Amino acid sequence: MTRQQTQKLAVGVITAVAALVVIPIVLVIVFIIINGIGAINWEFLTAPPRNGMRDGGIMPALLGTIFLTFGTAIVSIPLAIGAAIYLAEYASNNRLTRWVRLAIVNLAGIPSIVYGLFGLGAFVLFLNFGTSIVAGSLTLGIMTLPVVISASEEAILAVPQRFRMVSLSLGATRWQTIRHQVLPHALPGIITGIILGLSRAAGETAPILFTVAAFFVPDLPRSIFDQTMALPYHLYVISTQVPGMPLSVQYGTALVLLMIVLSLTLVATVFRTNMRRRREW
Repeated sequence: MTRQQTQKLAVGVITAVAALVVIPIVLVIVFIIINGIGAINWEFLTAPPRNGMRDGGIMPALLGTIFLTFGTAIVSIPLAIGAAIYLAEYASNNRLTRWVRLAIVNLAGIPSIVYGLFGLGAFVLFLNFGTSIVAGSLTLGIMTLPVVISASEEAILAVPQRFRMVSLSLGATRWQTIRHQVLPHALPGIITGIILGLSRAAGETAPILFTVAAFFVPDLPRSIFDQTMALPYHLYVISTQVPGMPLSVQYGTALVLLMIVLSLTLVATVFRTNMRRRREW
């Protein structure tokens, strides 16, 4: 077999594998859109559930998901970026640092149910926050940390070393170099990691099941120590716990959650693409 034939065979195999991955995902998305689009209207998005959650809308669950995503961002972004800067720019390449990086990678692979149990023990019971937005946000924030740290560190390390050398040679301090040279060029990768981490947090059910999610709350939360409904748990409830629930409502709720996650991913992709076009390297 010639080199050209080998290359064509490899391209064909890779294309087939990619199609096997992409096509089922596209079919699932199309199936949800077809079955759920009929339920989407203004009342569905702005009204609370009623009649045993068989009628009305998903407004409390939708706002609860937004609150939790915003709280997750407040908890995870400063810690993750700070840790990434330290690991990439300040930490020595020794055994301890390698163990820390290995721990971060392992934490990213832990099932979300484990984070939920940790949040239950640490925030709900030990710190006595109860089942509340703050407990849920802290749990989701810790779950998101490994993803954002890894993505941010890789983005920082991808900045060419010559940028740092030139800045330091001109008399800038190490922090000035990081702030004005490294972080602006690493921003596309950092933002992408943040949005992808928040997308995962917005779609998780297990962590909020133990820490914040309510079966049904007719009113919006008044403080961060109140419970709230959330779209992932609400979807689980109406799909398994409510008899006689119309399928259109189930698929409509799934479609709204899917659109939130896909919108965040699209924002990350567009932002990264635009920033990379402006890069000078």
